[in-house]
Amino acid sequence: MISLIGLFLAALIAATLLPGQSEAVLLGLVFLGQHPVWLLVSVASVGNVLGSLINWIMGRFMMRFSAHPRFPFTPIQIAQAEGSYRRWGWVSLFGSWLPVIGDPLTLVAGILHEPLWRFMLVVSAAKTGRYIILVMLAQAAL
Repeated sequence: MISLIGLFLAALIAATLLPGQSEAVLLGLVFLGQHPVWLLVSVASVGNVLGSLINWIMGRFMMRFSAHPRFPFTPIQIAQAEGSYRRWGWVSLFGSWLPVIGDPLTLVAGILHEPLWRFMLVVSAAKTGRYIILVMLAQAAL
């Protein structure tokens, strides 16, 4: 049970703007064989999607603080992120699993008021699909 909680937390943290690594934790637990693979993928996926939801919520409400001197982004950075997101729209959320750019994508989706239902649907598909493919590749390599 402790390992599942650890996996959930690793996946949740990895999906926020904080640095984290969930893939290594997931694969380590898969290879230990103490839990069914479907359960591990499910726990990692739920944690990772909830982490992205945290980003979306932060983005949804953070712009009201944009005039504060300690606001973490410049107006130019916000405009660039909005421009990129508007170019691809909600389809870009299929890249939410990607390292480096995926987490900021989910934040920008919140800033631009992406509907929650579509956000959750696309991000869930992308992140769960990534974990499934990762586990299948790792198992095939062994």
